[in-house]
Amino acid sequence: MGRLIYSMLTSLDGFVADEAGDFGWAEPDEEVLETVNEWTAPIGTYLYGRRMYELMTVWETDPAVRGWSAGSAAFADIWTAADKIVYSRTLDHVPTTRTKLIREFDPDAIRALKNESDIDIDISGPTLAGEAFRHGLVDEVRLLIQPVLIGAGLPVFQGPRVDLHLVGERRFASGTVAVHYEVDRAGRPAESAGPH
Repeated sequence: MGRLIYSMLTSLDGFVADEAGDFGWAEPDEEVLETVNEWTAPIGTYLYGRRMYELMTVWETDPAVRGWSAGSAAFADIWTAADKIVYSRTLDHVPTTRTKLIREFDPDAIRALKNESDIDIDISGPTLAGEAFRHGLVDEVRLLIQPVLIGAGLPVFQGPRVDLHLVGERRFASGTVAVHYEVDRAGRPAESAGPH
């Protein structure tokens, strides 16, 4: 059975983008990108909403990204080789390979995907992940916390209270901290939890 993993880069105060939608402050250096590649190499399927998917398509559609660095080239290979599912009511088509466009988020379909998969599934973007948290679908959370305070913007978590258990952390020379949590299924059930 595959695990559903929520992974994001976030500011120290818990935002993935500022009020203007800028996230340039979150760009990982080579050391951090190495961990990103370690985390993503075992992923079989990525789940995205429209905005996150549109940001990520560059890894397949822009040949220049492979020239940025060895880590960037490795991530482009990893991302292109995986399956992608995009949830959008407004997209007409998807420009990347191995990509399926679905109009509505269906929790039962995600449960079936987890049950049928022998490799892990990644969900990115706080809005889509919030839906998955509300339905108790997320098994792990992996954050790369950047040493910057944004003050306001798009919060990294949008969903119910979920109890987590820390299973790993790592500090980088840049000041970035990677944290890895498992969802505590013995704690308060995610489906019945109150607002976060």
